Amino acid sequence: MSGVAAGAWLGAAEAPAKLVSTGLSPVTVSLVMVCGVFLARWSLPALLQGTSAVGADVRQAPHLVIWAILAGSLWSVANTLTVYAIRDVGLSIAFPLWNSNSLLGILWGALFFGELRGATARQRTGVLGGTVAMCAGATLLALASTHEAAHGSAARGVIAALCAGALWGTMYIPYRKAYLTGMSPLAFVTFFTVGELACMGIIALSINGSSTTATELAAARGVLFWLMLGGFVWVIGDLFQQYAAKYVGISRGIPLSNTNQLWGLLWGTLVFGELRRSGASLPLVVAGSLVMAIGAAAVALATTGDTEHEQWREAAEREARRYGVDIEWVRARLVGTASAPVRRTWIDWTLVAFSTAVFVWLARAAETPALAMNLRWVAVLCIVSVALLAAAGWNLWRTTRFN
Repeated sequence: MSGVAAGAWLGAAEAPAKLVSTGLSPVTVSLVMVCGVFLARWSLPALLQGTSAVGADVRQAPHLVIWAILAGSLWSVANTLTVYAIRDVGLSIAFPLWNSNSLLGILWGALFFGELRGATARQRTGVLGGTVAMCAGATLLALASTHEAAHGSAARGVIAALCAGALWGTMYIPYRKAYLTGMSPLAFVTFFTVGELACMGIIALSINGSSTTATELAAARGVLFWLMLGGFVWVIGDLFQQYAAKYVGISRGIPLSNTNQLWGLLWGTLVFGELRRSGASLPLVVAGSLVMAIGAAAVALATTGDTEHEQWREAAEREARRYGVDIEWVRARLVGTASAPVRRTWIDWTLVAFSTAVFVWLARAAETPALAMNLRWVAVLCIVSVALLAAAGWNLWRTTRFN
């Protein structure tokens, strides 16, 4: 359920990146989205569990802080590349290309964390067959981009999307280390965002310079709310993706959350009208997306058995011994056992109030984006996404209390 909800919200989050077509530089778009991500990654954990729970996790496994910051830095570079990809080849094409990250997720999960070891022949066949299908779908979409890309920049957009997928695939190594060791996803993402914001700031100053960045931010005041909202929505999807990675592994959780490729296709075609004037590419895009989705489903449905779970437990205990973490704490947290009741302090409510105030202030200056959009489909997709959020969120709270 977490993986499916992640797909819907990660798909919706990239829609504001279409604002790059209004003239903003991709780096500025990414910087503003990361600012929204930063606010969400501190306020949502404070609201759901409280910062005291974050502190308790860090005291148990302090070494994971640097891994979280490293993962956040990789994310920032990848997210910037996705904005370039959306500008050059469109949302409905770029999405499935960067979702090649699931291929690396399968590789790293098997290589480092014992995933697929002890799996049955049927399970391995599902993973392998799904991987082949996803590669075939990515190939179809790369061919389709030669029809859809604007300004003759198809190759650049394809390369940017594939590089983003490679970085995101590698980013899942710190994810899995954290969750095998016992850290809660809500604690991990809190420090993850430190690397995101720091790295994105360096990127913006290196590429655009401080004066250009300041000028663009001032000129784009009317769309800052929408870009930061995109970052906030992305965090909701990413939190569900984190829980999917924790409980079913990166070799299965990541392909499942990568159903966002279908949501990207829906947002791109139904809301923004991509491919409307490119009938020659539409069959390739639809076929490529469906083939990749079928491949992701085959991987995700190759369910984990007891023998493979035993390999996970051995990997978790190996991590605990390596870093001197209490092994009983690791065993309990591996299956989602809460260590203490939720306690919220004035610090938590201050974080939530500050984030809310920033979004309200930006909303007052927000303008309707200068993009052609089908508002009826916007409403439909938003309603479905909220329904998935409610269903998956309730189930996650009921079974793990968000641990």
